[in-house]
Amino acid sequence: MNTATTQTQMVSPHPLGFFARAEAWLDERGKGAWIAAMVLGFIFVWPIGLALLFYMIWSKRMFTKSCSRKSRHIHMRKSSGNSAFDAYKHETLRRLEEEQDKFEAFLKRLREAKDKAEFDQFMNERAKANDDALPEPAH
Repeated sequence: MNTATTQTQMVSPHPLGFFARAEAWLDERGKGAWIAAMVLGFIFVWPIGLALLFYMIWSKRMFTKSCSRKSRHIHMRKSSGNSAFDAYKHETLRRLEEEQDKFEAFLKRLREAKDKAEFDQFMNERAKANDDALPEPAH
């Protein structure tokens, strides 16, 4: 292998190839990776940190629970060339996302039930404390 071939393989054909790979790499690791990259950008070269902050706000990565859901949709659109496999993959990913949404709804209901139980316990203890503080009526 000669030097020209090695240099050609190392250079991306698209100037944004590096940025697309970096974006995908950060998306795979989630919002924490984006925030860490932004903080490091501010520490070492502040305009890069500022650019990352603006990009995170513009792409709405700053306000979502996770960056990975967006990357899953990108992977769902990519075709493998085999229509049967693509249909299977699409259906499986759809089913998994549906199960994830149901599980997140279950966890939300569970948290709400726990909060209600704790609040009810607080109110009962408060009512009992108020009852104990009242003087006994004289007969």
